[in-house]
Amino acid sequence: MADDATDGPWPDGWSADLAFDREHLWHPYASTTAPPPVLPVVRAAGVRLTLADGRELIDGMASWWAVIHGYQHPALLQALADQASRLTHVMFGGLTHAPAIALAKRLVALAPAGLNKVFLCDSGSVAVEVAIKMALQYWQAAGRPAKRRLLALAGGYHGDTLGAMSVCDPVTGMHRLFNGVLPQQLIAPRPACRFGEPWDPDDATAIARLIEEHHSELAAVILEPVVQGAGGMWFYHPEYLRTVRGLCDEHRVLLIADEIATGFGRTGRMFAGDHAGIAPDILCLGKALTGGCLPLAATIASERVATTISRGAAGCLMHGPTFMANPLACAVACASIDLLLASDWQGRVEAIADRLRDGLVDCAGLDGIRSVRVLGAIGVIELEAPVDLQACTGDAVGIGVWLRPFGRLIYAMPSYTMGPADLRRLTWAMRITAQRQVARSRARAATGALVPEGGES
Repeated sequence: MADDATDGPWPDGWSADLAFDREHLWHPYASTTAPPPVLPVVRAAGVRLTLADGRELIDGMASWWAVIHGYQHPALLQALADQASRLTHVMFGGLTHAPAIALAKRLVALAPAGLNKVFLCDSGSVAVEVAIKMALQYWQAAGRPAKRRLLALAGGYHGDTLGAMSVCDPVTGMHRLFNGVLPQQLIAPRPACRFGEPWDPDDATAIARLIEEHHSELAAVILEPVVQGAGGMWFYHPEYLRTVRGLCDEHRVLLIADEIATGFGRTGRMFAGDHAGIAPDILCLGKALTGGCLPLAATIASERVATTISRGAAGCLMHGPTFMANPLACAVACASIDLLLASDWQGRVEAIADRLRDGLVDCAGLDGIRSVRVLGAIGVIELEAPVDLQACTGDAVGIGVWLRPFGRLIYAMPSYTMGPADLRRLTWAMRITAQRQVARSRARAATGALVPEGGES
């Protein structure tokens, strides 16, 4: 990142605080011996972040895709304040409370048909861990303990905890760092047939073969419906999902849908699986569940899965986080869901999609750019070469936009409340950042210098 985008002088002691941050705080996917620069944020409102030096940035990331209503929405703040005046936390073992019950009612009403058992947890990774444990306990209780492996997709991403890592992409994920520790799962090729293009039945041949050959040891297939997120922002054909659902039914394998990134309208449907009209056996939700206000996630299972587990030898699901069903987070989640349903969220997401297409279309076909794709409130520029994360972030900050590229991707997943003018600036920043990155890649290639791999996996 350019020095003038990250260095001071910062006001009110921020230079000293940033020095302390650099020395002692461990940021995600960052080194402690050579930490990348960070920007101090002092306020956030609507779709804007305010830095300590007074600069404002349009947030194209919605804080890793969670802040769907914008920052500081009064309805969410009011729900938080009201709940804080009554009950901030209580253990969920042996106790319950109104916000958890109210949230579960909303989730059961929204979830695909048949999903009605709600487990509330702390984060997306934990939601995936819970789903994996549900699948394993289900087959133990059903008298099929040999069914203990999972089948995932290349290009997928499901979180950073050990079980979740085991079903992430084995190349772009973190498998190689934890060889011998992670469970050895099966990985099917990434779906090649893109969203919006004609369906090719051969696209599901590989996963069909794996399910047919390994169904006796497979507990579940886990995938991100229609949109693979942090593994590559790949949009695939809904018919693939319908085919996998049929294969799972045929061969008695559970289907886990990881909708942590796509749930609550991101793709233009309430859940990405709605594009295919299917219901999984287990659904994972997070990120936008509280509108990005507080950490909370949910794993929702079918009656069959929950009843089978509960009648097994253990008699219960063996999981129970300390902060499970935190009342503050549950109250805010209720307010966020109500706010979403009361709005024309589908119209907003469709309008964002149109403006992302209009703003990014000029990049399609340019040298150094592999593809441009948009689905719902997701816009992606995929480059031929890996991005330089710090340089690209600095380019965007210099234009007044916050972006966080990774791999070969410069992308945006904005709040649903972002208006036309801010979307134009956002897409302009994406185009400029992509063009400058292509120029840097060419310059490095010309001199034989290495192009740094960009960003988190």
